[in-house]
Amino acid sequence: MTLIVLALAIAGVVAWAVAIVHLRGEDLSAFDSPSGERFSSGAEPSAELGAVIASLSGIGTVVGNVPRERRIAALREYIDNAFAERAIDATFRTVDCAGVPGEWVLAPGADGSRRTLYIHGGGFLMGSPKSHRTLTSQFSALTGGAVLAVDYRLMPEHPRMAGIEDCRIAYRWLLEQGPDGPGRARSVFVAGDSAGGNLALSLIAWVRDQGLRTPDAGVALSPLTDSTLASPSLRANLRSDVMLGPLFGPLTKLPGPVLLWIGWIRNRINPRDPTISPVYGDLSNLPPVLVQASEVEMLLDDSRRYVNRARAAGSPVKLQTWNHMVHVWQIFNPELSEARDALAEIGKFLAAVSQESSPGRGAVVAHRAVSAERPAP
Repeated sequence: MTLIVLALAIAGVVAWAVAIVHLRGEDLSAFDSPSGERFSSGAEPSAELGAVIASLSGIGTVVGNVPRERRIAALREYIDNAFAERAIDATFRTVDCAGVPGEWVLAPGADGSRRTLYIHGGGFLMGSPKSHRTLTSQFSALTGGAVLAVDYRLMPEHPRMAGIEDCRIAYRWLLEQGPDGPGRARSVFVAGDSAGGNLALSLIAWVRDQGLRTPDAGVALSPLTDSTLASPSLRANLRSDVMLGPLFGPLTKLPGPVLLWIGWIRNRINPRDPTISPVYGDLSNLPPVLVQASEVEMLLDDSRRYVNRARAAGSPVKLQTWNHMVHVWQIFNPELSEARDALAEIGKFLAAVSQESSPGRGAVVAHRAVSAERPAP
């Protein structure tokens, strides 16, 4: 018995050491300073936000009342149908992107040569092009072009790398294929939210390293950038994050080395690998990127650290933060004023990028961005 206890103790020490030495990323506390533009809608949350928060109660119901073995399927169904009754001014076409399923999203008058690859969020476990149509339709209107929403493979049925590879295939395909068939893209953007923001930022760096046609710009909404889960706000904002808190709060109670081992086993990739933790990668020579995050969400410091580190590397990356907001609040448009404001800021950013790369195109995008700021009630 004594030998067994000793062996277990040694194994525990070794596992702990491996986590600290091999799995933990570098100390990024130097990049924690506040930065970027701050937006405020008042000292207290608005009635609009209160209604949004109330609508999220279904997530807690699923987590609390559905047996664990059925929970992922139930959450997928809940998220896919969250906006199912919403009337959206866009057309949707399913498409095969060299073996990867996707959906073209076309706002009225969309130019098929202007293309955005949109990567949905959902913790790598859920979400689809259907669940994010309120966002993809807005990106089509804001850019005046077509949006390709990629339906990448999800965990746990597939390894984390499968979804990454699907996004890479879809990006290559989008460069030469539009909604009306073969044709080279005139402008290209990459965008994503939450887990999709992680995939988008990882993709942008991969595109640079592969020597492919660089996106004109990228947009990441509340992205996960550090899969080692080292950002201070993961715990500091646990209680104020009404969306991620109920879903992932229990994980924050585990010791850091345990979380690192769980991440390594679950993802089959070292948590500090830039493929899944873009904040630890080479952030130089990136295209213009806009990151938006809430000041009360768990992933705030993921955004802050990524932006600060990218700017230190010389890349034109900017951060915009809003107070009070829920995780990826932009999806709640047009009912949430701050969602409309955030989308208008995205429109301004993309218009400026388009104008710099081709002066004749900026006016179209800017007009669409302004119109999106005041949608019909």
